[in-house]
Amino acid sequence: MNNKERVFQVISQIPEGKVMTYAQVAKAAGLKSPRVVGNILHRNERPDQYPCHRVVRADGSLATGYAYGGPEKQAAKLRQEGVVFHTKKVDLRISLYYYRS
Repeated sequence: MNNKERVFQVISQIPEGKVMTYAQVAKAAGLKSPRVVGNILHRNERPDQYPCHRVVRADGSLATGYAYGGPEKQAAKLRQEGVVFHTKKVDLRISLYYYRS
């Protein structure tokens, strides 16, 4: 399995109402850098199948370069799914998903 397939396998398991950080996804996919995850997700051609909007920065903030409408659109999608925010960041104490392979 290549890097893209491993990343998509991980993010496809994040349930609605939960998020993972880029670093968590990288670790779960066996990658060294969260930036690789960001690059892969930025090129996601099937966001309905692979929910890249459920991946956030380590501090709960949203990526400014969200490819499908910017951070406002990402926040709206997450809120619609029940993700909890504290100001403009995801409340990771409540909404963080712990991936199990």
